[in-house]
Amino acid sequence: MRFVLISDTHGLHDKIEEMPEGDVLVHAGDFMNSGTDLREIISFNRWLGQQSFKHRVVCAGNHDKYFQSDPGTAKGLLTNADYLENSEITIEGVRLWGSPYTPEFLNWAFMYPRGTAATRYWNSIPEHLDVLITHGPPLGVLDQIAPHEAHLGCAELLDAVRSKKPKVHLFGHIHGGAGELEREGMHFVNAAYLNERYEPKHPAGQIRIIDF
Repeated sequence: MRFVLISDTHGLHDKIEEMPEGDVLVHAGDFMNSGTDLREIISFNRWLGQQSFKHRVVCAGNHDKYFQSDPGTAKGLLTNADYLENSEITIEGVRLWGSPYTPEFLNWAFMYPRGTAATRYWNSIPEHLDVLITHGPPLGVLDQIAPHEAHLGCAELLDAVRSKKPKVHLFGHIHGGAGELEREGMHFVNAAYLNERYEPKHPAGQIRIIDF
């Protein structure tokens, strides 16, 4: 079964010229831009419905404010995907769990202060996951806006990932960290579609594929 992974499209989903073929489309958040306009959700949901996947799974991100401020309305408009918010789904034997939360940064959604406050979310990550979806990265893993810049990931998330050991950890949020790597027996994917200038250019803009 083929999973197509993407994140951080920020309202530019219609600019994606071609999606790879697959069975499951997973979006790891920041599909909205301002996050406060319902038309962004309606447009994204329409786009999801046009994609030729058997299953579509979506997790929110810090730009997807409506999913925190008015979750009933927002989720009600997302009819073409299964939405994960500290919750899980199993698709044809593949187990996924997703959370939108990231360390505090400016006035965005789904954020927690750095430190032990993060554990209230990451302690909930189940064991024996095939795919862990978090909007943000763990500390030190594909979490820099550019080489030699600061690592922006979450230390508590890193601890949880090392403990729970999902087969694949999918995230985005830090656009400049887009890429893939293998570490400690796990496959990490930063699937941010846009670069730090919010343009779909290399190294972002490469849509990732994982086969199970």
